Amino acid sequence: MVFPSLTASYGAVLALLFAGLSGWVMARRLSANVLHGDGGDDVLMRRARSQANFAEYVPFILLLVGLLEAHGASRALVHGLLIVLLVGRVLHPFGMTAPANSPRQYACRGGGILATFAVLIVAAAALLLRLA
Repeated sequence: MVFPSLTASYGAVLALLFAGLSGWVMARRLSANVLHGDGGDDVLMRRARSQANFAEYVPFILLLVGLLEAHGASRALVHGLLIVLLVGRVLHPFGMTAPANSPRQYACRGGGILATFAVLIVAAAALLLRLA
């Protein structure tokens, strides 16, 4: 088994992005004086959901890609998957804070969601194919 160094590198970058999202949520909590939940603050709710969505998908996808890399997948495939994931995760919060039905909402939120799902599905399928 090979140590998944590419996945580890992207994981570190994604962890920093998560820290930034967390800081973004904390800053709004402080400015809105909300300690728990979203306090009915729409901006806080959108920021918190952006952070939570990241936390819901990224660890599982990193695990899948890391297993794929450890099982000998090509560096190009691993880079490709993780670049798409990173771009998708950067886009998503911009779409979550965009005005409803705006082009930015569709492009960033929709693009972020599609990129994340694509990586999830391709990584899972590639792993299953390698194990078959």
